[in-house]
Amino acid sequence: MVVTVGSIHGGTKHNIIPDTVKLQLTVRAFREEVRQRLLAGIARIAKAEAEAAGAPKQPAMAIVDVSTPVTVNDPALTAAVAASLRAALGSERVRELPPDAVSEDFSEFGRAGVPSVIFRLGATDPRAIEESRSSGKPLPSLHSAFFAPDRRPTITTGIRAESAVLLDLLKKP
Repeated sequence: MVVTVGSIHGGTKHNIIPDTVKLQLTVRAFREEVRQRLLAGIARIAKAEAEAAGAPKQPAMAIVDVSTPVTVNDPALTAAVAASLRAALGSERVRELPPDAVSEDFSEFGRAGVPSVIFRLGATDPRAIEESRSSGKPLPSLHSAFFAPDRRPTITTGIRAESAVLLDLLKKP
């Protein structure tokens, strides 16, 4: 599970205590029941802290962006997609990753009963990967301002991968 405070807004001056502070969180988990327990715990802690501080009113809380439900890959579809990718790209270029707490509205497909799978496409120049391994300096993540995909091979491989998967899935009954 992951709880990230992505945004804090409060006050207008460094020496004046603000009347309100707005926190924006991302809550992620591998199972929906864990995510719901996290959300309930955050609300419980915020209310208890307000009460302990003698705040004149309880904190206002709202879930305004529900694009973070748990994303679960369909096992049968995952196996089929992995097989298609291995056939199209070579086994050495395809690997299955452990679950990751991604935050995607894509999860709504699975929640609606549509078999779905997310796969990741490597986008970094192999020389940058090697440099990262040797220096120990991590590569920038997808949402980093420093993320810089190696465009041509990434797009070419992406098109090849998606086309192979779609063609294989479309020919099955």
